[in-house]
Amino acid sequence: MLKISLFIFLIGFHWLSYSQPANSDQQLAQMYFNNGEYDKALDYYEKLAKSNPSDLNKKRWVECLIQTNDTKGAEKQLKRFIDQKDANYDFSFLLAQLYEKNEEPKEAAKIYANLVKNAPLNPSKIIELFNAFRAVNQLNYALETIEKGRKFFKDSYPFQFQFAEIYSALNQPDKMIQEYISILDIFPDQIYNLQQVLVKQIDFSNEANPEIKSLKNALISRVQKHPENEIYTQMLIWQFIQTKNFEGALLQLQAIDKRTQSDGQYIYDLGRICLENKDFVVAKKCFSYLIQKGPSNPYFDRSENAYFHTSFEEIKTLQVLDQSALNQLVDQYQNAIEKRQNRRSTLSLLLEMTYIQAFYCDRSEEASQTLSHALDLATYSDMDKAEIKMQLADILMLKNDIWTASLLYMQIDADFKYETIGQEAKFKNAKIFYYDGEFDYAQSQLDVLKQSTSKLIANDAMNLSILITDNFGLDSNFQAMYWFSQADLKIEQLKIEEAFQLFDSIIREYPAHGLGDEILLKKAQAMKKSKNWDQEIKYLEELLKYYKGDILADDAIFMLAETYDYPLNNPEKALELYKKLLYEFPGSFFVTEARKRIRFLRGDFNKLEE
Repeated sequence: MLKISLFIFLIGFHWLSYSQPANSDQQLAQMYFNNGEYDKALDYYEKLAKSNPSDLNKKRWVECLIQTNDTKGAEKQLKRFIDQKDANYDFSFLLAQLYEKNEEPKEAAKIYANLVKNAPLNPSKIIELFNAFRAVNQLNYALETIEKGRKFFKDSYPFQFQFAEIYSALNQPDKMIQEYISILDIFPDQIYNLQQVLVKQIDFSNEANPEIKSLKNALISRVQKHPENEIYTQMLIWQFIQTKNFEGALLQLQAIDKRTQSDGQYIYDLGRICLENKDFVVAKKCFSYLIQKGPSNPYFDRSENAYFHTSFEEIKTLQVLDQSALNQLVDQYQNAIEKRQNRRSTLSLLLEMTYIQAFYCDRSEEASQTLSHALDLATYSDMDKAEIKMQLADILMLKNDIWTASLLYMQIDADFKYETIGQEAKFKNAKIFYYDGEFDYAQSQLDVLKQSTSKLIANDAMNLSILITDNFGLDSNFQAMYWFSQADLKIEQLKIEEAFQLFDSIIREYPAHGLGDEILLKKAQAMKKSKNWDQEIKYLEELLKYYKGDILADDAIFMLAETYDYPLNNPEKALELYKKLLYEFPGSFFVTEARKRIRFLRGDFNKLEE
């Protein structure tokens, strides 16, 4: 037993005596190399390249020779490595680069030409060599490599992506585009992957980009030659969307729709894209086209709802306040609702119509009666009726019947305590007590809502809570805060002049009060409601000038960005402000929407369905 133990010990000692120096050599070589002590690393890597001839050890040995000015030694070892069986391309490229460094371009050219000449006739090897040439910026040799591959493999492996890549690097956009589009000739199912590549390859935000023109011309040419092949038309539509030419996309989709007698799904999808991106004119054209197909079309009801919703969003966004047009739109809403005989699908129409009546047409009494009548209908579910009650309560607020509104909010809260609509009602009810000067009670409700599962409600509750906490009790009679809450209510009721009188009273009576930034923001919001963009911008810029480090600064920047985005249609200024929000306020509630608008303004679309 003792002899066996001694034998095992001796074997272990013998192994350690060999393994430890090897590991130690590798560690020391790497340490010296990383520290730039190439003369010390040289001996270790020479030893390692012989005992453990990995490509890494060989390359490090050569690099140490070059760094210690032993160029001839480096050349000699590289040639030896190249001659070895199964040597990879790296050593040939290292030798060529060594020649280039030593101003021997002819010797380097011989190596490159020889690599192309002897390239294995295997698609993966061809691509590997192509990528190696691209890595050292030898573009012409990269082109020769894939030309050789295409000549041999022909259509079985045509290398379009590689050709497109090299033509892009050689600044030949027409050839690049032709290669990309030809992918669809053979692999039409690659359309999405191609779109992904083109988004990265082409700057669609710059209309003067020659690549955009080349793409458009190439697609139009193929559509004309192959009208039966919809894949090219789909790509052309996609290209229009990238450049935000929604009108052009619609014309192409209409042509497809008429030719194929389809149900219009793509036109409906395009309408949704236009609506999402505030192109209300083209959105309405999309939905109108589908409505004209008649009630038998599967997208008829959805398109009619979408048409009205687009008009509704257009009014709210652009503050379109032409009374004749608004009343005409209300009549169209009423006709659609009556035609459907109060089916559930009319709920969105009912809510939008009564909102327009109350907040834009001075017909709040009529809107209230319509909503009260709807509550008696068996058509609508309990959740539907909660939405109707919410709208009715909002209109009662407008009419200054705030306590009846409060009762309705409390009913919704009680019936749907754990639903988003119940939490929204709770927040609106808390605001009623805030308007009435019951700040302590309002604060107690807001504390609960800060934990809301709805990020929007939690954010609104937090903001109102901070407003009350920061400003309640700063003067002995709480007058300033009460005037402010009353002015806030006046803005909700569209009594802008009365609200401003109260704001001015605060500034006059309490000039050092902390409500200064809040007053500027509220004035800006009021001017936005009044479609007075210049005054809105003035108040917001004043807020950013005097309160740039304040909690409301991100609100002001986002409001400014939205106003320049639409309705002022100044995308450059809007993009600048959205980016400012992202960089200076990365934790802002508005960051998600800002990123979305930045992507749109830059033209970062990926596919039609997005």
